[in-house]
Amino acid sequence: MEPSEAWEQAYAVYMGEQGKSAAGERRRRLREGHGHAERRFLENVWWPAVGNFDYLQAEYELQDFRDGTRFLDYAYMRPPYKVCIEIDGYGPHHRDSSRWQFADGLYRQNQLVLDDWKVLRFAYDDVVEKPRRCQQLVQQFLGRWYGEEVFPAVLSLREKDILRFALREHRPITPVEAAGYLGISTRYARELLQQLVGHRLLLPASGSQRVRAYKLNPQSKPAVW
Repeated sequence: MEPSEAWEQAYAVYMGEQGKSAAGERRRRLREGHGHAERRFLENVWWPAVGNFDYLQAEYELQDFRDGTRFLDYAYMRPPYKVCIEIDGYGPHHRDSSRWQFADGLYRQNQLVLDDWKVLRFAYDDVVEKPRRCQQLVQQFLGRWYGEEVFPAVLSLREKDILRFALREHRPITPVEAAGYLGISTRYARELLQQLVGHRLLLPASGSQRVRAYKLNPQSKPAVW
């Protein structure tokens, strides 16, 4: 199946943005080492299942327990969770890997779990031969961990995350708090909050000329969550 024009354009923009935000070894890996398996995962699995690359970081760099640097194939950095996504092949390199490499891979995954990461691993053969099964797993983790199915489809991912934050806090929230939770600017957070007011899901909680806090709309609550 030939890749669609929309996919090709989205992938080019995504990789360009990832490269601009990267430095050092991560930038080099993105330019030279973003492998065939990682691209096929995006093309066959992630893009058909999700339709965007929001929150998804390629070649995510982190410090390991030995003060060294490791790279994850992908990290889905969306509050309140950190999700590691790895694509595992079974070529000559993996068949010939040493016992030490095998043990190190398990230890690495255990360290991620202990550091509050959620870990998803996909076999390359499944990505190529059983993409629908992989897509279903992606949709399941989004539904189970982020409640994708319970909010109106017209909302963006960040609008849904703000609602989730407001539900968790059980009190009015401010643009500064929403910005800190999502890792975005206060100005952008205020725009998202105002959009949710437009959807009648939030109400101004304080302020008249300039709203300082927002609360859940109790009249919309039964139909949304």
